[in-house]
Amino acid sequence: MNTQIRFCIALVFLLACCIPELAKAQRTTVDSISQSVKFLSLEPAPHFDKKRFWAVTGTGAVVYSGLSIALWQAWYKDYPLTKFHTFNDWGEWEHMDKSGHFFSTWTGCNYAFEGARWTGMSRRHAMWASVGVGIGIMSTIELMDGFSEEWGFSLPDMAFNTAGAGLFVGQELLWQEQRIQMKVSGIRPNYPQQPLYSTDGSLITTLDERAAGLYGTTFFHVLLKDYNALTTWASVNVRSFLPNKTESRMPAWLNIAVGYGAGNLYGGYENKWETEDGVVFELDPSRYPRYRQFYLSLDVDWTRIPTKKRWLKLSLRALNFLKVPAPALELNTLGKTDFHFLHW
Repeated sequence: MNTQIRFCIALVFLLACCIPELAKAQRTTVDSISQSVKFLSLEPAPHFDKKRFWAVTGTGAVVYSGLSIALWQAWYKDYPLTKFHTFNDWGEWEHMDKSGHFFSTWTGCNYAFEGARWTGMSRRHAMWASVGVGIGIMSTIELMDGFSEEWGFSLPDMAFNTAGAGLFVGQELLWQEQRIQMKVSGIRPNYPQQPLYSTDGSLITTLDERAAGLYGTTFFHVLLKDYNALTTWASVNVRSFLPNKTESRMPAWLNIAVGYGAGNLYGGYENKWETEDGVVFELDPSRYPRYRQFYLSLDVDWTRIPTKKRWLKLSLRALNFLKVPAPALELNTLGKTDFHFLHW
């Protein structure tokens, strides 16, 4: 199942945290303004607040239900339903899909935690509630896969979902903050446009056309689905690990990021595919070898940039799942080392 689906669902609870802020336009009188500021403040409630709880829960439930229906219509309705079955997809896409599962579950837990804390829940209760949300979201998608003939319930996917939630829980228990954050970046490569012939010579295509059909071409398709473009990052806030971090001159917002990507992926397990008419295309592995990429770069933790403006704080929080463009050192399994002046 494509990372696009899982990522979209994981961001539902970011919306649940953000939508209450948009309601400020409804305030009319001085008294209502005072009450709304208290209700809409970005700071967690000092005690459990039922209004905030139902605002977050209701918004999340509505958006999640709507997206679930839309995703079923877009991805599942054209495939027959079968008995529940499993599918071992370990090794597909050079594990780029698994990094997407890890990222998506951590992201879902992180945003759900912020929403739960905003309602006034204790940190411990909010932590376990957010784990239930993160794992629950991803498990819902896996269950859909399990009843679809095209896919299947993937135990490796669930393992990486659990690992993503584990990263969130481990940091909350150790430090009560997420010093290591999961992020993504991606820009569409310049795919080759030279003619590519089918194995029987009956059809001609290009890798640009293959990538467009497989991944899409829009910004959001590329960012959420193109495994040749995507890089998944673990962004580490260095200052938070220093013993005297309050006295350090290192900026609180500066992170060091370690990234994972892949290249020359035009099929799940191999660069060989078949059209609806049964025509086969196969790439020469010596010319288009599948490989993995490992990056070291700099990043910014937008949540650690001090600001008193609520709209700016909210905007920075919403953007924090994106890795900023920065110089990067690349090591790959082709045995090459490259330096990118700007990598995204």
